[in-house]
Amino acid sequence: MTLPRIVTVTVNPTVDIACDAACVRPIHKLRTSNEMQDPGGGGVNVARVIHELGGDVLAVFLAGGFPGQFLTQLLEEEHVPMQALPIQGGTRISYTVNDLSCRQEFRFVARGPEVSSGEWQAVLDAVAQSGSGWVVGSGSLAPGMPEDFYARMAEICRRQGRPFVLDTSGPALRAALGRGLALVKPSLGEFEGLAGRPLRHPDALAEAALELVRSGAAERVAVTCGRDGALLAGRDGVCRRAPVAVEARSAVGAGDSFTGAMVLALARGASDEDAFAWGMAAGAAAVMNTGTAHPLRADVERLRQTEPGAERLAPPPEAGPAGISPAAA
Repeated sequence: MTLPRIVTVTVNPTVDIACDAACVRPIHKLRTSNEMQDPGGGGVNVARVIHELGGDVLAVFLAGGFPGQFLTQLLEEEHVPMQALPIQGGTRISYTVNDLSCRQEFRFVARGPEVSSGEWQAVLDAVAQSGSGWVVGSGSLAPGMPEDFYARMAEICRRQGRPFVLDTSGPALRAALGRGLALVKPSLGEFEGLAGRPLRHPDALAEAALELVRSGAAERVAVTCGRDGALLAGRDGVCRRAPVAVEARSAVGAGDSFTGAMVLALARGASDEDAFAWGMAAGAAAVMNTGTAHPLRADVERLRQTEPGAERLAPPPEAGPAGISPAAA
């Protein structure tokens, strides 16, 4: 049986440029090497990963100016199906410099162009007309967009009976909670911002994530924690997975790779825990390679077989006033 196409949405995409430098120092002219150009932005990355893993996907995104043309060209070279919606402003360009002397990444991320009401409304219209499968909204909002943009998208998906996945942060995430979200995937820092308190202790993180599910804010909450692995809360409780051991070369797009693989697995009918494992494998495969979100299918499939098992946590007690709810968010 052919599954409905997964649609990803990116309203503030970027052309990602990555390179190596012997040492990042002020004032000096820095010679770089190993330059790479990738189509980037949350939903664009998610679409690229789903395509790499053999899924049927459509990347819907806003694009303008020469950088927008280049972004489209890069996606064409990767054969990713797309729908580029034009804007007046120029698509942003972001830079990642790998300092070889200290093995640290320096990321320079542009704010992005101003987007008019007609331009962002075209995105909502495109989603409404895009079919019947899963929808993934991923990445930051562009300047000029309303904080409830993703909430509006969630309402469209809910009316159409389509699962909606959201990977964003701040007010845009808060506004969408409780709108029938199938999955939210914040990083630990983003989730702490949502909760309004530190959640570094595993039990505190598990309690906050499960409370978000119990409140009806989202069906599933996956929190990625970098070197500390990730946690998934759902209606059956909470499970945690340690990171897959690989040699890290770049973390850019690892979270988007996690989201892409997990959503693809869910769309194919996998259980929550199995989809979670696929997400972990794709995130690990992404950090093995330089550039933005470059997990190779063979690496993901191999790492899925060697990925450590999940630690099933007992459901924590009902959260008190400190818990998160759609109203509080």
